Amino acid sequence: MKRETESADAQRHDLHLAHLDALYGVSQVLSRSLDYREIIQEVLRILDESAALGRGLISVLEPDGSLLVQSVHGVNPARLEPPVRYRSGEGVLGFVMEKNRTVILRRVQEERRFSNKMGIYDPHLPFIAAPIQVAGSLRGVLAVQPQSGEDDLLEDRARFLEMIANLIGQSLRLSLQVEQEKRSILEERDLLRRAVRHQHGFDSVVGRSGAMRRVFEQVRLVAKWNTTVLIRGETGTGKELIANAIHYNSPRARGALVKLNCAALPENLLESELFGHERGAFTGAICGRKGRFEQADGGTLFLDEIGEVSPAFQAKLLRVLQEGEFERVGGSRGIKADVRIIAATHRDLEAAVDSGDFREDLFYRLNVMPINLPPLRERLEDIPDICHHLLMKIGDAQKRKLSIADVALCCLARYDWPGNVRELENCLERAAVLSENGRIDEELIRFPGRERASGHAPAPMRSPIEDNAAHSGMDASLERERVVAALEQAGWVQAKAARLLNMTSRQIAYRIQTLKIERKQL
Repeated sequence: MKRETESADAQRHDLHLAHLDALYGVSQVLSRSLDYREIIQEVLRILDESAALGRGLISVLEPDGSLLVQSVHGVNPARLEPPVRYRSGEGVLGFVMEKNRTVILRRVQEERRFSNKMGIYDPHLPFIAAPIQVAGSLRGVLAVQPQSGEDDLLEDRARFLEMIANLIGQSLRLSLQVEQEKRSILEERDLLRRAVRHQHGFDSVVGRSGAMRRVFEQVRLVAKWNTTVLIRGETGTGKELIANAIHYNSPRARGALVKLNCAALPENLLESELFGHERGAFTGAICGRKGRFEQADGGTLFLDEIGEVSPAFQAKLLRVLQEGEFERVGGSRGIKADVRIIAATHRDLEAAVDSGDFREDLFYRLNVMPINLPPLRERLEDIPDICHHLLMKIGDAQKRKLSIADVALCCLARYDWPGNVRELENCLERAAVLSENGRIDEELIRFPGRERASGHAPAPMRSPIEDNAAHSGMDASLERERVVAALEQAGWVQAKAARLLNMTSRQIAYRIQTLKIERKQL
């Protein structure tokens, strides 16, 4: 009797050591990853090899209320095709699911409810199934078949299995939280992408004039390809908006759009900004740093004011564009980056090439697809649409609704806008600040730059007759009468009428169109 007791104690001691070894292995697996599907197979392997608990099975509760067998150790995965499921109360696993408690079978063949759907369990050996719980709620079942049934240690094995099931439950809880957060982040990312695409897409570039329609068509065509684009136009015409529209309507929209103003940095810093630098490359370089080219890998690099870079730097930039490879400052390793180049300039690059200030080979490398943006004075018919678009933007910033009077639009259409759309936006924002009720009338329109230069009134392009009419509260109908009077006085010769009104030919043509003046032929 004493020997039997000693033998049982020795068996229990050996079992506890095996369980301790298995517990350590399981804890290591669970600490390595939060991917539930990745760890369960490894946990089942450890239970088999360290604790003699073979044929390990893990099933997970599905949204439809069934238990889906996700993993079985030591079994051909083909046995899980089609997927094996258990309903509540069906078989031993269904019983554990229904009662949410551990089941111990001393012999599989002695339990009528044991279904053995996969045909993998030895009917002469025991079987243990424990619930996997998350916050007290059943989320799955862990089942094993001990490789020996000749001892009285099934209760010890069952308690150990419950311990492992609890650890799996905690891992499952963390895994579900991570997956939920990942889904939320992905949904937020997709929402932001849609918002950014809307904000920086074609909707952000306003214009219905013939010149702008040609620009839109060019942008739509070139956005589909990786072709290098050179955007040309005066300062303030919206070159960056066009670069945004090209990127966010291209296959590279999921990549980064990295921007760099080449005129804002001296040459020594420009090289480091574009190509990056290695640790110790210069004083203060305490660590390596990626340049804009590396940051834009898989996306687009927008080089604004490309005409301002020095001839020495032009040679370095040309090498990158030709070979698609560069080296960090202080480095010797060639780095490749998949980058689309969009450049922009307000300079006359052809003249710069003729004078030797800009490399001809770099010009041709950049000028693959030129897009020329017209100045605002050449598309005055777009001013109403641009104004309404800008007022929505300014109104959002000021948290109120803004509107503009027709007579104020007429005043804006008679200005030559040397600062283009940027100057127009500043003018409207200034008027919005001065407006107490959110309505912008003609008297709020100011052109301080022109006023300082000429010493004249805020609206320098208006005639004395127009000034008198404005002070008396001129509206669109009076404006129409004024233009018709000038046309009649000029014998309906637009160029002559424009001189009478101190307008350009383009401006009076725009007024005739917007005021719907019927032209008379003499």
